[in-house]
Amino acid sequence: MIGGVGTGLTRLADMLERRGAAARSMTPEPDAAPSGAERPPAPAPVPPQATAAADGPEAAPSPAAVRSGAPESARATASVRAGAPGSASEAEGEVAVVPEHAAAGAVASGSAAPESGAPSSTDHDPAAAVPWGVRVAAEVGWRLLILAGALWVLMRVISAVELVVLAFTAGLLITALLQPTVAWLKRHGVPRGLATALTFISGFVIMGLVGWFVVWQVTENIDNLTSQVQQGIKDFKHWLLNSPFHVTQDQINNIADNLSQALGSNTKDITNASIEGVQVIIEVLTGIVLAMFSTLFLLYDGPKIWSWLLKLFPAAAREGVEGAGPRAWATLTAYVRGTVIVALIDAIFIGIGLFFLDVPLAVPLAVFIFLFAFIPLVGAVVSGALAVVVALVTRDPFTAAMVLVVVLAVQQIEGHILQPFILGRAVRVHPLAVVLSVAAGSLIAGIGGAVVAVPLVAVTNTVVGYLRAHAKGSPPPPSASR
Repeated sequence: MIGGVGTGLTRLADMLERRGAAARSMTPEPDAAPSGAERPPAPAPVPPQATAAADGPEAAPSPAAVRSGAPESARATASVRAGAPGSASEAEGEVAVVPEHAAAGAVASGSAAPESGAPSSTDHDPAAAVPWGVRVAAEVGWRLLILAGALWVLMRVISAVELVVLAFTAGLLITALLQPTVAWLKRHGVPRGLATALTFISGFVIMGLVGWFVVWQVTENIDNLTSQVQQGIKDFKHWLLNSPFHVTQDQINNIADNLSQALGSNTKDITNASIEGVQVIIEVLTGIVLAMFSTLFLLYDGPKIWSWLLKLFPAAAREGVEGAGPRAWATLTAYVRGTVIVALIDAIFIGIGLFFLDVPLAVPLAVFIFLFAFIPLVGAVVSGALAVVVALVTRDPFTAAMVLVVVLAVQQIEGHILQPFILGRAVRVHPLAVVLSVAAGSLIAGIGGAVVAVPLVAVTNTVVGYLRAHAKGSPPPPSASR
C-alpha cells in the first residue's frame, strides 16, 4: 500500500514538472540564470533613430504612427528586428499581421474610407451647395457692379465740369497737332521757350484767320444767298403745282399759314433760345480761352506734367504706366496729324468741285467740310449733305446731283486710300466702334463729345494692348504704336 502511494506521488510530480516546463516555454521572458551565477546585465535600450538606421527604411516608424498615438507598437517591432532575447523563438511560427502604425498612417493620410452615414465637412457649408458656375457669375457680377458705379460717379463729375473738361481736351488735341513743330524747332537750336511761343502764336493766328475768313464769306454772301433761297422756294412751289402729285395752290397756302402760326405761337421759345444762344457764345469764348492756356502750358511743360502724373500712381504700376504714356501720346499725335491732312484734302477737292459747279458759298462750305471731318463717318455725311442742299436750293437738281457725285467720290478715296495710308495701323479702330463711340460722345457732351470720342477710343485701345503685353512680359516696341 505504501509503495502504491509513492508511485502516485512520483507521477504527480512528473506531470507538474511537464506543465511548468510548457508554461515556461510559452512566456516571453528569458530563461532564468543558473543559481549561484550573476545575472547578465540587461541590454541597453536602442534609440528609435539608431534602430531605423540599422534596419533600413522598413524599421523606421512612420510619422503617422507617432501622430496616431501608437509608439509602443513601433518600438516593439523595432526591438524584435534588433534581436532582443526571446524574439526569434517567439517570431517563429507566428502569422504576419499588419502593423498598427501602418493602419494609423492610412487613416491619417485619408486613404481609409469614412464610415457610411458619417456627416462630411461640406454638409454644413452652404456655399458648397451653390453650383460652381453660379458662384463664378456672382463673383464677376459684383465686380462689374463696382466698376459701373465708379464709371457713373466719374461721368457725373465730368458732366458737372463739362466746359473745363472739353476745353482741356481741345487743348490736348491742339497740343498734339503743334508739338511736332516745337520739337522740330528745338532740334534746330531754337530754345524751348521761344519755340513754344512761336508755335503757339502762329497756330492760333492761323486758326483765327480761318474762322474770320469763314464769317466774312458768310456775311458777304448772305444777301445773295437769301435771294437765291427765296427763288429756290418759288421754283419748288411751281414744281409741286405741275408735279404728278396733284398739289393745289390752296394746300401750299395752308402749309405756309401753318408755318406762320407756329412761328407766332412759339415766339417765347424763340426768345429763350436767343438768350440761351448768348449764353452759349459766352461759354464758347470761355472754353477757347481755357483751351489756349492749356495748349500753352502743355507745349512748354509737357514732360514735367507727365513726370508729376507718374508720381500719383503706385510704385508697382508705375513701370507699366510709364511705358504706356509715350505710346498713347504717339497714337494721339498720329490721329490728329492724319485727320488734319485727310480733312484738308477733302476740303480742297470738294471746294474745287463746288467752285467749278458755281455753287454759292463754296469756300465757307469747304471750311465746314474741313471742320466736320474731325467727326469720323458722321461728319462727312453731314457736311456732304449740307453742300448738296445748298446746291439744290440755290441752283437746280442737276447741279445738286453733280455735287453729290463729287462728295461721294472724294469720300471713297478718303476712306479706302488716304486714311489707311496716312493714319496706318496706329489708330485703326473698327467702324462699329467708331459709330458707337461718336453716338455715345454726342449724347454725353454734344458736338464736343463726338469730336473727342474716336481719339479717346484709339488711345484706350493702345494703352490696353500695351498693358496686356506688359503683364505677359513681352511689351511691343515703341515704334509699334507710331
